[in-house]
Amino acid sequence: MMRSYYKGLKVVLLAAVFLIAGCGYTTRSMISSRFKTIYIAPFVNKIDITSNVDAADKYKITKPMIESDVTREVVNKFIFDGNLKPVREEYADLILKGEVVEFRQDPLRYTESDDVEEYRLNVIVNISMWDAKENKLLWEEKNFTGYYDYFTTYATTAAVTTKTADQATPEAVEDLARRIVERTVEEW
Repeated sequence: MMRSYYKGLKVVLLAAVFLIAGCGYTTRSMISSRFKTIYIAPFVNKIDITSNVDAADKYKITKPMIESDVTREVVNKFIFDGNLKPVREEYADLILKGEVVEFRQDPLRYTESDDVEEYRLNVIVNISMWDAKENKLLWEEKNFTGYYDYFTTYATTAAVTTKTADQATPEAVEDLARRIVERTVEEW
């Protein structure tokens, strides 16, 4: 009888320890505590607008100054996130470098008359993170993508809001910036 009492007590205490310890979720950054500041180098526009267009490329589009929009939104997202403070290059612990390599809208849904009803707008970049003090590459991502899905004026569903590519662009850039910040503050 006493043995089962102690066994039950052990189970209860073990369960309490796990409940108190939680599941390990935290709202703080997983990056090293030695990294407190970041310089976001201005993104470079590397979209090749002179290439021949074929069937696979027919949904490529251009947006003047998209690289400036991306840079500005990434800086804003780092400020909002608060884990790394954006600073000038000479004061930075980390340097984020990036280039916009593609801006594309892909059709997702068509009407019965083959008009595009819904698009996915993609902003695709190559990014790299550098340790500024050691001039060492920490990580890089090729074809890192932010996107936004939007309906066109051909949408047959009455409950949707229609947009143009120009109206959807800030949403896609914001998604890209959010993803870049998440990639940066995750454990490498």
